[in-house]
Amino acid sequence: IQTLFLLAGTVALSAAIFDWKWFFGSENAAPVVKFFGHKGSRLFYGAIGIVLIAAAICFYYRTTQG
Repeated sequence: IQTLFLLAGTVALSAAIFDWKWFFGSENAAPVVKFFGHKGSRLFYGAIGIVLIAAAICFYYRTTQG
């Protein structure tokens, strides 16, 4: 699960940083873009990416501690 969270977080954060048109133009991202606007959706996905990456790191350390 750590790998999945890390991968999803990296994609979301990278899309927000590099403003990937294919990501924000996708059908799955359309409701978020419509609700928040383009700049707001970039901030939203950037925050989600950071949270997912942090969760992956937290889960990794919890499973390796014992």
